Formats: sequence, structure tokens, C-alpha cells
Amino acid sequence: MSASLYRDALAPFVADAQRLLPNGAEIFDAHTHLGLDEDGRSLTLEQLLGQLDDAGATRACVFPLHDPERHPAYRVPNDRVLRWAAESDGRLIPFARLDPAEEPVVEGERCLAAGARGIKLHPRAQAFSFDGPEMDGIFALAEEAGVPILIHAGRGMPPVADGLANLALRHPDVVLILAHGAICDQGILTSRLADHPGVLYDISCFFALDVVELLARVPIERVVFASDPPYGRPSSGLYLALRVATHAGLDEAAMRGLLGATVAGLFDGGSLPPVTPPRRGPTITLAGRLARVYGYGSLAGPAIFAGVMDQAKAMIEMALAVCRDPEPEGMGQALETIGAALTAAQGLLETNNGAPAALDLLFRSMALAATEAPGTVETRKEASTRGELRGAST
Repeated sequence: MSASLYRDALAPFVADAQRLLPNGAEIFDAHTHLGLDEDGRSLTLEQLLGQLDDAGATRACVFPLHDPERHPAYRVPNDRVLRWAAESDGRLIPFARLDPAEEPVVEGERCLAAGARGIKLHPRAQAFSFDGPEMDGIFALAEEAGVPILIHAGRGMPPVADGLANLALRHPDVVLILAHGAICDQGILTSRLADHPGVLYDISCFFALDVVELLARVPIERVVFASDPPYGRPSSGLYLALRVATHAGLDEAAMRGLLGATVAGLFDGGSLPPVTPPRRGPTITLAGRLARVYGYGSLAGPAIFAGVMDQAKAMIEMALAVCRDPEPEGMGQALETIGAALTAAQGLLETNNGAPAALDLLFRSMALAATEAPGTVETRKEASTRGELRGAST
């Protein structure tokens, strides 16, 4: 019952993604995990490959979670990821996860010799800053090996932008992938690193407007698709990417770069494409009704993550109240799709293990709400005004 509920509500989003996806575009996920995390989440090789298949993704960068067996120096989880990547028929590009407090250069050299093609740093989980002398050693290692460094730059962080920017600017030959749209300090990082030749921003974000705003701050040639499983899903992350790209008016070449061509070029040829100016302006226009849906959804999602289901259900109900508007003013189709998805999400939250599917429907609904351009259908007020003008002129 719950499977059919989810499948039926998901269908319009799947059809929308198929409509927006350029033919033959390579989908390359820049941010995935394997193994076990201390928070209880986990992902096996088979599960990750299945999720990539669902999204039509051919390849992905992969690294360990915050594994309980990470001491010393992440050796055990790194070896597992290297082994799993070797079993993936080339689909997974392994990164070595390093702890700056535990011989990071030694472990990095060991993993690179064993086949790692990148480095992952997580300053929140490992509780480090970018000002210590060991950080220059890690960056020098990446510089010498010609591999990128992916850095967690999402929630739960103290101000880190200045230390990270100073470090990056001392190492202009290192390609950085700042995860989660660099939301921890998006304004400072995008400004201070604007002249760095190799900073990419992955868009594994829960809030669509973070990605919409990112496209106003950085060249599209430096923005790459990512989904962050097991916390996100490649298929729903792809939907967000396609909606935001279309909302920004990207041409097909730019969209292909975002979805996978930019990261593929980095690993296949070692180069990044030349940049163009940001593709959208500094303002965001939302349809009023959909802005309300987005606002309530942005409260419901974190509540589901935290297991506070009463709060989540209350916020979903408020969003549904918006969707029941008898005067949708041109947003009727979007409100209908979102309303059906959120109704299904409510039902899924009442079932065992229904929260992940409910969260997926909520995530896609928020992406649609944030990117459905207002004014596509003439409102009754506009029609009335035009009628009055015609009457005055006759």
C-alpha cells in the first residue's frame, strides 16, 4: 500500500525530470558515501549502485561516512571504500577521507598509491579549523598528486570561510569541491574565492533556494550535481538540479556541464572548462502561494530528519492548506502536484519506515515550489485590468 502511494505521488516529478533532461547527458554524482556512520545511517555498494541506476547516473565520487572504526587515520573505512570502488566496474571514483589530527599526509599517500583519486575533509565531524600547519601539508599532497579535495561546507559549522579561503588561495593549483553549495559561508566563500581557478560547488542541498542563489554568485561552469546519499537520493537531487537549471534559463551545454560533464572532464582529462559570468541576477521571484508552500516545507523537512513527527505533520498540513486554494492564480497545476505529493507524504509518515519516502516527496515538492516561475498563466486580476483598459479605450 505504501509503495503504491509513493509511486503514484512520485510519477509527475519523474515525468517532469524526463522532460527537462537533455538527451544523452552524462549524470555524474560528485558526493556519495559508503559504509556506516555513527548516527546509524549506512549504505552498501549494491544500494548505492541501485540509487545511481534509478537516477540514470553513470559515475559518482565516493568516500567513507563518519565510521565508528575510523581510528586510526580512517584506514579501515578508506580500505573498504577502495575495495568497493574496485568492484564497481569503474563507476565509483574513490576519495580518501582524512583526519588532520591523525597522520593525514601519511594516510593520504597510502590511499593515493592504492588507487584513491581525491581527498575528503569534514571539518564538522573531525572538529578542525583550516588554520593549522597540517592543512598546508594536505593541500600540498593534493597539489603534487593532482587530485581534488572535497570539503564539507554545509550546516553545523562555525565561521570557517576566511581560514579556508586563505588556505585555498595559497594553493591555487588544487581543485576544491565545496560541498552543499558552501552554505556554511556561501557569501564570503564565493566572493573571496572568485578568482581561484579551481573551485567547484556541489549542490547536495536540501533547500532549493540555496542553489538558486548560488547560480547568481558563481559561474555555472563551477557548479556540479551531487546528492549526498544516504542522506539524499541521486534521483531527487537530479530533480532539484534540473528544476534549478531550467529556472535559471541555462542552455543545454551549461546544463550538461552541471549534470556531469564538468566533473567527468576533471577526472577524464584533468581540466575544468572556462568560466562565464553568473547566469542569473541577485533577486529571486517566487509565486506567493508557492512561497508559502516552500516555507512550511522548509520547516517540515528538518523535523522529519530529527524525528519530530508531530511538528513535521503540522507543517505539512499547513502546506496542504495552501494547496487547497480555490483561486490558484496560474499555479494550479503545481499546487495540485504538490498537494498530491504532500498528502501521500502524510500517509507515509503513518507507516513503518515511511519517513525516507515522505522526505523525498517533500524535497521534490519544495524544489518545484521554488522554481515554478510565476506569471506563466494570466491572473484574473490582470485579465480584469486589461478588460478595463479596453473599455476605457473604446
